[in-house]
Amino acid sequence: MKINKAIFIAATGQNVGKTTVSLGVLSTLTQKYHKVGFMKPIGQEHVEAEKDLHVDKDVLLFKNYFDLKDSFKDMSPVLFPKGFTRDFLDGKVAREELTKKIEEAFQQMASRNEITIVEGTGHTAVGSIVDLNNAQVAALLGIHIIMVAPGGLGSSFDEIALNKAQCEKYGVKIAGVILNRVLPEKKRMIKKYMLKALEAWKIPLLGCIPFNSFLNTPSMEDFAQLFQSPLLSGKEHRFCHFEQIGLITTFEEMGCKLIRPNELIITDASREDILENVLRCPGVSVGMILTGNSPPKTTIVARLKKMKIPMLYAPYDHFLVTKMISSYTTKIRKKDIAKIEEAIRVVRGHIDLDLLYELL
Repeated sequence: MKINKAIFIAATGQNVGKTTVSLGVLSTLTQKYHKVGFMKPIGQEHVEAEKDLHVDKDVLLFKNYFDLKDSFKDMSPVLFPKGFTRDFLDGKVAREELTKKIEEAFQQMASRNEITIVEGTGHTAVGSIVDLNNAQVAALLGIHIIMVAPGGLGSSFDEIALNKAQCEKYGVKIAGVILNRVLPEKKRMIKKYMLKALEAWKIPLLGCIPFNSFLNTPSMEDFAQLFQSPLLSGKEHRFCHFEQIGLITTFEEMGCKLIRPNELIITDASREDILENVLRCPGVSVGMILTGNSPPKTTIVARLKKMKIPMLYAPYDHFLVTKMISSYTTKIRKKDIAKIEEAIRVVRGHIDLDLLYELL
């Protein structure tokens, strides 16, 4: 009789890298298993996959990229839309209804796949207000957790300890830990001492994934989402990523010789002298975010379109735009194939595959 397997990928916090790790792990498992499934039992950020059908955004990403055959209903059984918590506390939603959906979806996934990746939401206590957090879901499904933590030492171990306590409360085992975004120059030291620290709990360290600047660099599509503003030109380059950002406020700061390849230029939409200077430099791979109270002139937009320069208008001042960018956390989007493939490459190259298979 075939025994179905599954693993729950959780994290010590939000934006730690669950999706990045899940991409790499699932891709790795496809080398060993013929049928690998992916599900996100509880989703918070959802998108419309089909007419009148909303699913977690990560589910859409995985289904599209890996061409998974499972239904959206099973891959994303429960969503927490806006106002869901209040509805639950008002008694409009029953916990039993949610657990039934999750259990039935998981059973369907397990029956069709040799192994299933189950991705959590936020840290292990997320969902506690509706009495269904990540640790509880893992316990409900009877599967172990791989914990993704930031790539540090002391603070990372402390975060693992907090989440471990939540797992122990519901009888869930942490099968392994993966550190993400480890600074390359500290990787050897962190790996050595994290192994020693985890030994006290008999929890293996499955990998130390190094910090990858490309994975943490926003694309023009990310900026469009951040500023809730569509690209006005260069839409075919919406998934371009720029290695450096140049804030240009005066013409003296600008010149063809100062425009660096693969640079994102931020300047006021009213500074036509600066914009003209960019337009006189054909062949330079740049992107533009135009700021200020007034949008750029249609004649400027038309010329940028002709040159296929990706540009959007953010109706804010320089200070606010740069502040919003500096605090923004990039997400992997389903059409950003370059970032998906880089995530897979970096994860597969820095996890202990033999140990992973052994745990499974």
